[in-house]
Amino acid sequence: MSRLSTQDAAGATGPAATLYANIKRGMGMVPNAYAVIGSNSPLALEAALGLDAALTKSSLSPKDIEAVRLAVSESSGCDYCLAAHTFVSKKIGISGDAVLGLRHGNPSGDARLDAISGFARLLVTTSGTVPAEAVSAVKQAGVSDQQIVDILLAITSITFTNLVNRVNDTPIDFPPAD
Repeated sequence: MSRLSTQDAAGATGPAATLYANIKRGMGMVPNAYAVIGSNSPLALEAALGLDAALTKSSLSPKDIEAVRLAVSESSGCDYCLAAHTFVSKKIGISGDAVLGLRHGNPSGDARLDAISGFARLLVTTSGTVPAEAVSAVKQAGVSDQQIVDILLAITSITFTNLVNRVNDTPIDFPPAD
């Protein structure tokens, strides 16, 4: 049940309407998460979409990005983002078993993705300086310094939508996560 005001995307005007039209062209729908953000702050939606667009140009593959999103969403307990990113992950070729592994910190069958998701999980569940061993471990899995910084960008992006959906209790409009 929504806690923040949310205008139906079809009735939006101004900057939100423009953003929704672009989202609908790209996804075929305006997900509830984007509708709640745009209803309350078109600026925040524009920024979130900008981060996501930047990630598509980053040094990370789509699977790398989804590994981060799954790990962070599981750690934060965001059921909306878990549903959305489980759906997206399967669409880009990550198996259901691998999705569960990436979410829960179990082997997914891809050691590099496991290292990325484990690193992201560590970053969002701890505080203070990250142990040098954790940075070395992700590098040993084949992740470059540039990719580490891009992982931080991916964490920033998904953390925002996790927070919005946790505050709002956004109704899920994707198949439920396994």
